[in-house]
Amino acid sequence: MSGLLGMFGALAVTAALLAGLSRAGDAAIDDARAMTVADAAALAGAAAGPEAANEAALRNGGDLVALVVSGSVTMVEVRVGNAHAVAYADRVEIAE
Repeated sequence: MSGLLGMFGALAVTAALLAGLSRAGDAAIDDARAMTVADAAALAGAAAGPEAANEAALRNGGDLVALVVSGSVTMVEVRVGNAHAVAYADRVEIAE
């Protein structure tokens, strides 16, 4: 009987470890998605302004939390789920 209890105990520990790894994996995915959304929003904001940054964030599944323009540099902060990310983009004029 004690062998059976030990086996159930080992299964419970394994299940708990797998659940923890799953949550860690989900957090890493959310972080990566947030960074992608932030990059897209920063580029859109630098190219076309704040409304474009907000639209880019929304279309990619995020929320624009902050946007700051300083000279030619646009900084955005976005949220995707519980993850936050910040990205910068510099507007460059291309001579024709």
